[in-house]
Amino acid sequence: MAVFNARHKNARMSAQKVRPLADIVRGMYADEALDTLKYQPQRGARMLEKVIKSAVGNAQDTEQNNGRSHRIEELVVTEVCIDGGPMFKRIRPRARGSAFPIKKRSCHIRVALTPIDEV
Repeated sequence: MAVFNARHKNARMSAQKVRPLADIVRGMYADEALDTLKYQPQRGARMLEKVIKSAVGNAQDTEQNNGRSHRIEELVVTEVCIDGGPMFKRIRPRARGSAFPIKKRSCHIRVALTPIDEV
């Protein structure tokens, strides 16, 4: 079974902001997913769009696929995983010498595409 993966590790955005976009494109054809994400205003849509384009490029690479190239119209987004990544921990000074923690979150975006005849 041919599955084409791509991932973006340590994306500088909270996983909570990217997950709703992942729910939108999961199960769509790859070209439909790219068209849908193109019109979403969120910054996470740009990141997810780049990862899907990378997975499509992996599917079209003939050396990797035993001489077979897959067209974008026949690929389905079967898996989109948004996992939490490492956090940058910072301190925000507050009144009377106290401090509040700031967590600058990141996430790992993983996409898997499968040809429609193998789904």
